[in-house]
Amino acid sequence: MQKVQKGFTLIELMIVVAIIGILAAIAVPAYQTYTKKAKFTEVVSAAAPYKLGVETCYLTTNDLALCTAGANGVPADTTAATGGTSVLASVATGANGVITATGTAAVDSMDVIFTPTVAAAGSGGMLTWAKTGSCTGAALC
Repeated sequence: MQKVQKGFTLIELMIVVAIIGILAAIAVPAYQTYTKKAKFTEVVSAAAPYKLGVETCYLTTNDLALCTAGANGVPADTTAATGGTSVLASVATGANGVITATGTAAVDSMDVIFTPTVAAAGSGGMLTWAKTGSCTGAALC
């Protein structure tokens, strides 16, 4: 008479543990990148009022050189308070309406830079925005 096997052998259990380990080794780094990308959206969205301010400034003055921080409807530069849950470190508007938003260490202190350019003639003075910065190389923005 032959005995019926009850349960799993040790090698079968070891194979399952190895497969779970391989999947975890792949999934954890991908998840960390995903969470940083999600957190960085706060930094990108914080630049929206500044972009609107630069666009309004350009429509009223017709000169990007006049669109700097705290002038002609462009908001003043800001620095986020430390110790909060925000991942935004600062937002600054430089010469010719160039906006730089920088994140905290939670997003590896990456930044995004929005550079305005005047659209083609006949567009009614619209601006187009080029997005650069350290976040583009890290695929966060």
